[in-house]
Amino acid sequence: MLSVNNISLQYGDRKLFEDVNIKFTPGSCYGLIGANGAGKSTFLKILSGEIDSQQGEVHLSPGERLAVLKQDHFEYEESEVLQTVIMGYTHLYEIMREKDTIYAKSDFTEEDGMRAAELEGEFAELNGWEAESNAAILLQGLGIHEALHSKKMKDLSGSEKVKVLLAQALFGEPDILLLDEPTNHLDLQAIQWLEEFLINFENTIIVVSHDRYFLNNVCTHIADLDFSKIQIYVGNYDFWYESSQLAQKMSQESNTKKEEKIKELQSFIARFSANASKSKQATSRKKLLDKITLDDIKPSSRRYPYIAFTPEREAGNDILEVKGLSKTVDGVKLLDNVNFIMNKGDKIALVGSDELAQTTLFKILTNELEPDSGSFKWGVTTSQSYFPKDNNAYFENNDANLVDWLRQYSPEDQTESFLRGFLGRMLFSGEEVLKKVNVLSGGEKVRCMLSRMMLSSSNVLLLDDPTNHLDLESIQALNNGLINFKGSMIFTSHDHQFVQTIANRIININSEDDFDKQITYDEYLELQLQKQ
Repeated sequence: MLSVNNISLQYGDRKLFEDVNIKFTPGSCYGLIGANGAGKSTFLKILSGEIDSQQGEVHLSPGERLAVLKQDHFEYEESEVLQTVIMGYTHLYEIMREKDTIYAKSDFTEEDGMRAAELEGEFAELNGWEAESNAAILLQGLGIHEALHSKKMKDLSGSEKVKVLLAQALFGEPDILLLDEPTNHLDLQAIQWLEEFLINFENTIIVVSHDRYFLNNVCTHIADLDFSKIQIYVGNYDFWYESSQLAQKMSQESNTKKEEKIKELQSFIARFSANASKSKQATSRKKLLDKITLDDIKPSSRRYPYIAFTPEREAGNDILEVKGLSKTVDGVKLLDNVNFIMNKGDKIALVGSDELAQTTLFKILTNELEPDSGSFKWGVTTSQSYFPKDNNAYFENNDANLVDWLRQYSPEDQTESFLRGFLGRMLFSGEEVLKKVNVLSGGEKVRCMLSRMMLSSSNVLLLDDPTNHLDLESIQALNNGLINFKGSMIFTSHDHQFVQTIANRIININSEDDFDKQITYDEYLELQLQKQ
């Protein structure tokens, strides 16, 4: 078992953790959530011993092993892929190396023979004879084919290295598994395989992720880092989010009888417990949920930006017609005869592996690029607002403060009080609104770009990966805002839940069959699996 007692850490005047006490129990998966900069990754580093807390201690039961997903993608450049995975189990790997060194000796002594016998016994106890085959199974599951297993790490692509390091963390059934953003750079098949692996993992997992769909699938508990404390809640991310909203509502209904609140809670839990999955993880989560009382759910102190897109006028029936668009960039054909008609109310998700092609389509539709051939036509009643994947052009070499930056996009009301109020709803408060825009963080820039789009009052939105750089609270707020948006949109995102809950039409502009159907994202994925 892993436990932390009275952990505290402070950088300057800023307290990251203060008297944190938690016991992480075997068989549970904890999703560690918190605002960007709250200290999630730092907490994992304290658990792993990479950095020391200023107060308190981390206790790991004797004989237990802790594994960490390494973040340095260049640490093992000269090592072979299969060996890199086995290195995740340090003790086993050291035994293997010492054995090899002894057996390679030309002057093999009796003492060497005795030491080799000791090592062979320990090697067998640690399941060493199956180490290479087990490592290979992990690699294959994550999409690293056998032809790459004997290659050097330096010969792999960035995304392949990420998969190898993930296999390294999973190798050898560690007692405690620490994963910081494990789905980053993974393709859909690798994420699905990882989910299945973690769902059936019988030991302790602590994971940081911005992927709500992933957290919902694998977590039995949520560890909420807020105001330098960590509170443990039973259930997955959606349960934590909705129960905290329910608790907030109940706390405001002072006249409601306790019996009625209990009945509402029981109905709420029954809805979340009705999980078709028969996995150990889902079963154990259901048992935990069934024991929850009114005292166990608490309003969250987490702040969410207010995101709402309100069109100034309703668009007519003609939204967008795309005819035969083609574009080649640097000798690579990104778009090849793309055709579709966008209808009123369409919320189109562009899917597929070629993100550059999707971005190129957005740039053509917003007149940033000229197509090589083909044409497009916006309806006369439409007004478009665009969220580009790269927003640097809006901020670099710009000395304006937040208020002045936003003023240029607010033709209706340019008063200081209106702009400060608008920025406050987007979680820029007090003196923060006087910050220069060229020093903003990635997440702050995204919130500014979303503010700009809201002020445009457009009836068609174009969004190229808008969830990038956002924390979970902002993703949730944006997700809700786009679900409620009454206009039409085309968007891309890596966030499964974001796409599933918003899109009513899926287009893959790079598929051989020109895939274009009015279905949900999950239905699209099911069709892709059937093809395989």
